[in-house]
Amino acid sequence: MRNRTLIVIGLLVAFFAIPACSSNPEQGLLKRYFNAVTLNDNDTMSSMAMDPFQPELGSWSIVKIGEEKIEPAKLPALNKAEVEAKKLQDAQIGPTIDADTAFKDAQYEMDTSRSAGGKAAAKKKVEELQAKYDIENGKMQEYKKAYNAAKAAAAEEEEITMFSLGARELPTVRELTGDVHSKDIDVSITTRSGVTKTYRLAMRQYLLKDEVNNIPHRGQWKIIKFEPLS
Repeated sequence: MRNRTLIVIGLLVAFFAIPACSSNPEQGLLKRYFNAVTLNDNDTMSSMAMDPFQPELGSWSIVKIGEEKIEPAKLPALNKAEVEAKKLQDAQIGPTIDADTAFKDAQYEMDTSRSAGGKAAAKKKVEELQAKYDIENGKMQEYKKAYNAAKAAAAEEEEITMFSLGARELPTVRELTGDVHSKDIDVSITTRSGVTKTYRLAMRQYLLKDEVNNIPHRGQWKIIKFEPLS
């Protein structure tokens, strides 16, 4: 009976210990990462950090652990913004081409006109059409700029999402919903030569789900960026 009681107590301790350990993922992650730095294990470092940082490591220590933040996955919204921005850009192609064509036709008319009156009228028309083209082309450049920005933002978030999920290919990645966990960790690193610097590590974990197919996609905590603080 006593042995059974001890077993039950042991299971309860283990049960409550698991969440406690999982609530501090940075310690195990950083221990494995800096162990890989010491061993010059580039493959392991690349699997844990998007942009691996490999100092001439002497020692390291955690200085500060930031508060964990939980936010809805933003890739679906970023993907929608990219699609809408492309629609606006594509819709502006026609008006821009039409304005350019009209402007060039007017230029040709001015260049081929023989009379002074004809050239003057053609010149006025060119100036008017030039102004219209500048307006349409200005819109085109703004739509193109907005599309490129939206496309870059979605691509960056997709890359980070895939990195956390550990997936090479996932066609539905932009439709996955769920939460993104993030936290910043300040780490003091002393090189073998005795120089000490502090770095801020941005970490994320993606806990997502394919709602259509009811498939969960649980990502791992990953180091997204090393930012020197001192």
